[in-house]
Amino acid sequence: MSYYKRLVLFVSIDFILIGLAIIISAFLVGTENLIAVQALIGNIIAIYACYYLLSIKYHFYKKAWEYVSVGELFILSKTLFLSFLFVAVFQQLVWGEVFLRFLFTSWMMQMLLIGGSRFVWRTFRDSTFIKEIDKKRTLIIGAGSAGMMVARQLKRNNPSEFHVVSFIDDDTHKHQLEILGIPVYGGSVSIRKAVEELKIDHIIIAIPSLSKKRLHTIYEECAKTVAKTKILPRIEDIVTGKLNVTQFRDVEVEDLLGREPVELDIDGISEYITNKTVLVTGAGGSIGSEICRQVSQFAPKTLILLGHGENSIYSIEMELKENFQNSSIKFLTEIADIQDSEKMTQIMKKYRPSVVYHAAAHKHVPLMERNPEEAVKNNIIGTKNVADAANWSGVDTFVMLSSDKAVNPTSVMGATKRLAEMIIQDIAKKSNTKFIAVRFGNVLGSRGSVIPLFKNQIKMGGPLTVTHPEMVRYFMTIPEASKLVLQAGSLARGGEIFVLDMGKPIKIVDLAKNLITLSGHNVDEIGIEFSGKREGEKLFEELLNENEIHDKQIFPKIYIGKASELFMEEINEVIENFNQLEAMKLASTLVSLANRKEKTKLEMKDKVLSIPG
Repeated sequence: MSYYKRLVLFVSIDFILIGLAIIISAFLVGTENLIAVQALIGNIIAIYACYYLLSIKYHFYKKAWEYVSVGELFILSKTLFLSFLFVAVFQQLVWGEVFLRFLFTSWMMQMLLIGGSRFVWRTFRDSTFIKEIDKKRTLIIGAGSAGMMVARQLKRNNPSEFHVVSFIDDDTHKHQLEILGIPVYGGSVSIRKAVEELKIDHIIIAIPSLSKKRLHTIYEECAKTVAKTKILPRIEDIVTGKLNVTQFRDVEVEDLLGREPVELDIDGISEYITNKTVLVTGAGGSIGSEICRQVSQFAPKTLILLGHGENSIYSIEMELKENFQNSSIKFLTEIADIQDSEKMTQIMKKYRPSVVYHAAAHKHVPLMERNPEEAVKNNIIGTKNVADAANWSGVDTFVMLSSDKAVNPTSVMGATKRLAEMIIQDIAKKSNTKFIAVRFGNVLGSRGSVIPLFKNQIKMGGPLTVTHPEMVRYFMTIPEASKLVLQAGSLARGGEIFVLDMGKPIKIVDLAKNLITLSGHNVDEIGIEFSGKREGEKLFEELLNENEIHDKQIFPKIYIGKASELFMEEINEVIENFNQLEAMKLASTLVSLANRKEKTKLEMKDKVLSIPG
């Protein structure tokens, strides 16, 4: 109903209730105490006038009475009390006497009738017309302000499918109490017992301030039950109006990483990106596209999206233009292959970027084992082409995205990334451009990674294929990795290898189990099969080898590796001769060179040149 219709309704109701309160009061205290009938009429007029004037002053009729609380009742009490005083003065001036019993009784009756009418209105709005038996029995974890808000909304929202049965909260002072008429069962250790005893269908986690580590612990308890677990929408989605508080979302793998949000040095990043020309290679890829999104938040003058696949570049271009249509950023695209050195030089000459993020690379370990020459062409030669062009054109900062597989590599992919690191470190020695590499582990949800594979296998009914029961990997979300890449660029001095803090490694089999339960299935139902470790894979990944370790972080979640020896002569030999080598021999040569520490240069050179052909 509109505000004016609502105003007329409540004013009319109060008019009747005040008159009724005065008449009842007069009857209770006796009319002989009011001198005459005209005194009663005068009191009615005075009370009406005072009440409505004070109601206007305190915005009494602008209150949403379906949400009535102590605050609204306090305003009502104050309004009626001040009316009481004004009428007392009026009585003294007109009749020379104050009828205290009448005024006090009238005040009490008005509080009862007007306050009661408001609570009746709220009770009517809160009442549910759907039988509780038809709703899903729900347990809310968190009896704080967020949990209470969720419970209140679910009780008020008649079409809601959830019936809140109980709260779970670790605050022992709340145990055995009732909040909004809903009992607090116990702490998080009681989740399984509560689900069984109360026959819970759904669990809602409603603690916005919950740390990732604590969320993971609570979810593990929830996963041991048959109930479906959901979580409160992200606060930013509620604030921006994308979702309301009752639009719960499923718990996602990213929620279970046990990692806290990245805190960035906004000023440091802005200084080298804002109003500058930025070029991103591999801009259509999972990481490259997210870097484009993150860079756009810092308002560059121009953002150049460079990639080999036209569809992926078109997709990210359209997304950015839509999301940043009110900004002055110029989004430009270049379809190009980083293996084409002449094209890279032309692009750098054309745009003269200040910052380059080199995200283009072949990253799939088994594929590169079977195609080592393609890994050389893209990861080594392609990187050298982009780096040489950036050096020639005077780029200020060049950031290459590397991998944890570049540490003590056992695979072709890891070896080529390590050799690419050496290339940019060598160029950094003789260039004014700040060349750096940023090394991190697996990112959740990137194309071809384990998460999309597992999700597809779950969709097909299983089983999930895991290579080895002891296989562990470092994981990071795509936005987190991209933000830290931008941060590392602000810390660049030239020649560094920055290493992102990936937290604790996660067992792949545990990740598979979590995904199965998150999808609402049982591990026994879907199943997990072990296919065996693939060629080039390691059970454990590292982020730094023993010769590179710096213990201190130079920025939260960012380490810097110590400089190591570069073998450029041998790398150039590989670049010149890789087409002459058979795949197996090329693969072993790459891995051997990437792991080299103390061998003489002559020894490696002779090894490369002695290969038949």
